[in-house]
Amino acid sequence: MFSAHRRTRRMSPLARPAGLALIAGAAALGISLTACNGASASDSLADSGKAAGNAPARTTRISVNLQGSGAAAGQPVKVTLEAGKLKAVTVRAADGGALTGRISANGRAWTSDRPAAPGTSYRVEARDTEGGSAQAGFSTAAASKVNKLSLAPGKNTTVGIAQPLSIVFDHPVKNRAAVEKALKVTTSNRTEGSWGWLRDYSGRDRVDWRPKEYWKPGTKITLDAALNGVDSGPSGGWFVRDYRTAFTIGAHQVVKVDLDRHRLALKRDGKTVMDVPMSAGTPGGIKASWRGTAVLMSKEGTINMRSETVGLGDAYDKMVDSSMRLTWSGMYAHAAPWNAAYFGVANRSSGCVGMSDANAAALYRQVRVGDPFEISGAEAKGTIAEGNGYGEWNVSWADWLAKSALR
Repeated sequence: MFSAHRRTRRMSPLARPAGLALIAGAAALGISLTACNGASASDSLADSGKAAGNAPARTTRISVNLQGSGAAAGQPVKVTLEAGKLKAVTVRAADGGALTGRISANGRAWTSDRPAAPGTSYRVEARDTEGGSAQAGFSTAAASKVNKLSLAPGKNTTVGIAQPLSIVFDHPVKNRAAVEKALKVTTSNRTEGSWGWLRDYSGRDRVDWRPKEYWKPGTKITLDAALNGVDSGPSGGWFVRDYRTAFTIGAHQVVKVDLDRHRLALKRDGKTVMDVPMSAGTPGGIKASWRGTAVLMSKEGTINMRSETVGLGDAYDKMVDSSMRLTWSGMYAHAAPWNAAYFGVANRSSGCVGMSDANAAALYRQVRVGDPFEISGAEAKGTIAEGNGYGEWNVSWADWLAKSALR
């Protein structure tokens, strides 16, 4: 709460008869603004009354809901005028950022559009329609715990038609509705889509925005995550910054994987540009491949694949070329020359989709992150889970909508 002498120092002198005075709560007395010559409050008011044609001067008062050096963050700033009408209010942070807001219909109050962020100092300036002005300041308490996030896809990238906008949080998010309200997705063609909350394969909270159907090529997408000042909830901590990213959708490409026919085809704009033999996971157990729609997560080139990392003991330890990740659980499409006898004949891999060196390299060159791999066939161990990579395409649209915290 501001003391009387601090409030007097922070108030600006007036050049017109009516003045604003800051009060620290509804029960506090208003303090009139003094003239530049150092006259007392009563002298200033008397002079103002004469300048206004001997009409008695009116002393208006304002209050700010957040005060002092340890104000609670996470709530909007509200400036209230006791009498008269506000003309303008500015609330600016020490780093120069400003909180926008709106004056109420009756002109008596101004409320910020966004909450005050933790660990931030703010300066409030208010003007009324009679020419009065006043200033105040407050600081919010620092966050005891900070929540951060990671975004996919990367900024200014071009991705495939199945790539969702995905956010993974460092800490749990209990206030999901508040967080989701702060996430604004803009598309160049008004694409229909929705946020859905899920548990990432890592065990962390995650929210994805996917369109109802695959993106149209050329669509431009922007995310503005106005999270600064939003509380994640218990055990989650505060967000202390905003995030922004943008990406573009590339060509219409779909990879079709038929487990039963042991074939892989790349289709671009509905035309088949590749159709090659392959061998997928051995059916009947843990080595079988997943079915459903997987989204190409990354193109990793030549990597070391070890069976113990996917729960298969010491079955293999290989350097593998043209590696294209499809799930977090370790399903890839890649070159597998050691399995050549089974290409187009049988599924005999440890879960991945293997091809010849030449075919894998050709596919690797043409696909991009975000392209869907539509995997069908009976020789599978189940459907890709929504959090195992980008498995949300295996969820019906109605079920996906139900995952939003705002529905």
